[in-house]
Amino acid sequence: MTATARDRLEDILSELQKRAPDEKVFLKLYAEGARAAADAADARRYGGDRLGPLDGAVVSIKDLFDIAGEPTLAGSVIRRSAPPAGRDAVAVERLRRAGAIILGKTNMCEFAFDGVGLNPHYGTPGNARDPARIPGGSSSGAGVTVAEGTSAISIGSDTGGSIRIPAALNGVVGFKPTMKRIAMGGVFPLSPSLDSIGPLARTVAECADADAVLAGEAPQALPRLALSGLKIGVPRGHLLSGAEPDVEKAFEAALDLLRRNGATVADVDLEDLLARMREATRPASIASIEATEIHADWLLRKAAGVDPRVSGALLECMAVPAWAYLRLMRRRGELARAMDEAARPFDMLALPTVPVVAPLMEPLVHSDTLFNAADTILLRNPEVVNQFDMTAISLPMPDMALPAGLMLVARHGHDRRLLEMAAAVESAFS
Repeated sequence: MTATARDRLEDILSELQKRAPDEKVFLKLYAEGARAAADAADARRYGGDRLGPLDGAVVSIKDLFDIAGEPTLAGSVIRRSAPPAGRDAVAVERLRRAGAIILGKTNMCEFAFDGVGLNPHYGTPGNARDPARIPGGSSSGAGVTVAEGTSAISIGSDTGGSIRIPAALNGVVGFKPTMKRIAMGGVFPLSPSLDSIGPLARTVAECADADAVLAGEAPQALPRLALSGLKIGVPRGHLLSGAEPDVEKAFEAALDLLRRNGATVADVDLEDLLARMREATRPASIASIEATEIHADWLLRKAAGVDPRVSGALLECMAVPAWAYLRLMRRRGELARAMDEAARPFDMLALPTVPVVAPLMEPLVHSDTLFNAADTILLRNPEVVNQFDMTAISLPMPDMALPAGLMLVARHGHDRRLLEMAAAVESAFS
């Protein structure tokens, strides 16, 4: 007999209760509300009136989504006194209408500011494969909960890789939609010009279902797509440099598998565009400048209550003049259009999501130098997608002792097509 939604939920709650004194994956649980939602899903199922593929699915949300009646903390302690949200975030409302069981809020690095995933206030969840290693950020708890099975789907945010990095390091699927595809209402921002929200799950199909719900669309099954005839571009050069041997080997094996399944794999030269974007963002990143504006009201008064790795970076960006930001954004628009043209001959691009497996956590906690180096290498490949306003998905690469991801990238607005192609790649991997 198939387990009920309530049975699955109780199994999860039982596991979480065992580790309650040391819980770091979830910052808040909605046990009673989840039970009520599970019972309602079971009643619909028995009545033959299911709402769709997310009806009865256990879903968690990152700690930057509004839930009516409580302050949205965004992984921080200084927001405990913030006014309570007047309503659920748009994404949460849509999940509830689809019958999803909202289990709780997952941990994140403070204000979603880095790709490592450390949080000095609430503790850092250990990587699902090896708890001594980092989970990846900023959606740290989201990657772990899906990998360990305490959520079927988790909803995160992605400004420079914050969905795809934890997906890659924990061995799950993470989808970053085109920016503005999904309404950001009720989501605590990091960088309004770069932020997007999306799902982490075990499969591409689950990500596609969640993406449709989040976008206000009716979920539809992904068609069976052949890899034969697809044109895949590989941006050799800067984005493939510095890869650890196991990641490089797995990446090349993945490309060989795609070739054997009929895909055409060819190198594409993006070095000039990448170098021009690096030059444009040399004074400061778009995310840092926009985050400084968001947090300006408290920066000088409450910086002592914030992770110094966050507050220090924000304080530095207060010196960036308005003209430099406006010039940067104009340049970014020009480069994004040029990248769209460069990617046009290909169905998608392929590269490692990150060129390393999850580093050990303890050295990064105690060394700013090691932390910054890890943050830089983790963000390097994924942030390109946000800078050039594209869409991307990270899939676990096969046969790895520690997880690493294959990132597939498509042009702006080609979200559904990317999900279809990713499902074909996932099938070839399996």
